[in-house]
Amino acid sequence: MMAGLRERKKEQTRRRISEVALRLFDERGYDAVTVNEIAEAAGVAKVTLFNYFPTKECLVTDGVEEDMAAVVVAGRAEGRAPIEALREHYLATAGQGAGEVDVEALLVRIRVIGSSPSLLGAVYGAHMGQRYQLAAALADGREGDLTAHLMAAQITAAVTTLQESFFHRLSAGESLEEAGRRLAADVELAFDLLENGFKSIKGEKS
Repeated sequence: MMAGLRERKKEQTRRRISEVALRLFDERGYDAVTVNEIAEAAGVAKVTLFNYFPTKECLVTDGVEEDMAAVVVAGRAEGRAPIEALREHYLATAGQGAGEVDVEALLVRIRVIGSSPSLLGAVYGAHMGQRYQLAAALADGREGDLTAHLMAAQITAAVTTLQESFFHRLSAGESLEEAGRRLAADVELAFDLLENGFKSIKGEKS
């Protein structure tokens, strides 16, 4: 009981620090705000802030690196194709209910990241890490497997594009429910292309 209460208090403190940091960054710019100012505004000691967020950068990018693609591929059922497992995973993500996402907080985070070259670089680095993890899962122990690296590059690029489109729709005022519905259709299109290639798209010359 006490352990559960402590965990809830820790999560509340973590959320408060994150919300205060994002608000200040959004108002004044990432580089103009110091960690001391964030700690003071959140009502915590600087050492407490660093217990939750080891660096200033983590106040914004925390969670960005938590893509599950490599885990999904590594944990898929025997005989199941990686693309099938990933399609199901991202469709399930697209189908999450409105209660799963704080849209306003998400849009603030996107604005803050988009306005800071250093944060954009950190996100790019996180995406590169995800790509190499996915390549390792696809290679399944085969050293220097170029096919696995090419597949991982295409999958991560597709997923990043899906995320950007989803964020753009939310920024344009689309409801979370509608953006999620359209995201599910986009996931199907993206994985159809990944699975079948561009030849599956019937184009007509003008």
